[in-house]
Amino acid sequence: MASLAQQFTGLRCSPLSSSRLSVKPKKTQKVSTFASPIVSVIADAQTKARLELKQVFEDAYERCRSAPMEGVSFTLDDFQNALEKYDFDSEIGTKVKGTVFCTDGNGALVDITAKSSAYLSVQEASIHKIKHVEEAGIVPGLRDEFVIIGELEADDSLVLSLRSIQYELAWERCRQLQAEDVVVKGKIVGGNKGGVVALVEGLRGFVPFSQISSKTSAEELLDKELPLKFVEVDEEQTRLVLSNRKAMADSQAQLGIGSVVLGTVQSLKPYGAFIDIGGVNGLLHVSQISHDRVSDIATVLQPGDTLKVMILSHDRERGRVSLSTKKLEPTPGDMIRNPTLVFEKAEEMAQTFRQRIAQAEAMARADMLRFQPESGLSLSGDGELGPLTSDLPPEGLDLSDVTEAEDS
Repeated sequence: MASLAQQFTGLRCSPLSSSRLSVKPKKTQKVSTFASPIVSVIADAQTKARLELKQVFEDAYERCRSAPMEGVSFTLDDFQNALEKYDFDSEIGTKVKGTVFCTDGNGALVDITAKSSAYLSVQEASIHKIKHVEEAGIVPGLRDEFVIIGELEADDSLVLSLRSIQYELAWERCRQLQAEDVVVKGKIVGGNKGGVVALVEGLRGFVPFSQISSKTSAEELLDKELPLKFVEVDEEQTRLVLSNRKAMADSQAQLGIGSVVLGTVQSLKPYGAFIDIGGVNGLLHVSQISHDRVSDIATVLQPGDTLKVMILSHDRERGRVSLSTKKLEPTPGDMIRNPTLVFEKAEEMAQTFRQRIAQAEAMARADMLRFQPESGLSLSGDGELGPLTSDLPPEGLDLSDVTEAEDS
């Protein structure tokens, strides 16, 4: 065992040389020497690209400075013509065409081909009161005519209105309806001690109490619709006056004297009763209630009673109608004793009354012809007034050959 150790002890290892220790650094040196050309190529390529890009920018800058319109087909003249094509007068009161492209709770934005969009508020969107512009049919895509009423200082955008245009059209419409003497419907929206305010064609008109056929207050008429006729239409003075009496008189004109209508007692007065006959207040005078004397109207009629009455006369200008139940009595006093019988026989009695009126008119015409033969008119067997017939020569009859009547 000891000899073996001695054998190993005698062994000697040669020391490491410096050349063998430098192997690894030599490899590192070889790698560094191999990569250097690649890095240089990349750096050169980037520098070249930067230089080329810089030259492009410099060339573009020089072109913009020296010849900005070079290669551009749209000339300055074309640009000026385009401006003139879309130019418009932006003064207040000018009417312009525009297209709605956006709406919200406050109004709408309108494209009028100006430098900025125009604004239409909900208050200027309609002559009627609305909460949203879409209630007036103003939706994106709508093209209409607007009028310029102002300008917003914040962005110099224009303020538009449709209400002003509708306002002008409404006055024109009222003037036309007045000229045609047309009956229109008006909704009562307010009142004062002198009358009520009615909404007609989007305008607020005044109806004096003297021009209302029924004896009612402004509170009772509120929110109701009344037939109306135009009395005065003055846009310059903003004056619109209407009449309910004239409208009702016109509607009752077709009834004529002798017509039987259904009415409701509205109120009682010492001199008679006011009867509502379809919106018109007619007077049933105490003397026209019955052939018998009526000392107290309340013993015969009460407010709210429904009855049949006959029209005696009506004043179209003043809107007054005179009524009668006396002419409908089969026998005098029936209106007091048996009003039901009077109403049952009303049409029959009215027909008899009209026949008597026709006979009276025929007799009056005959008397007129008797005293005015030169009128050139004759009376037929039916009581109709017309031209002379062929049987009667215009120069009259020759009575010279007619023998005198002999005494019996």
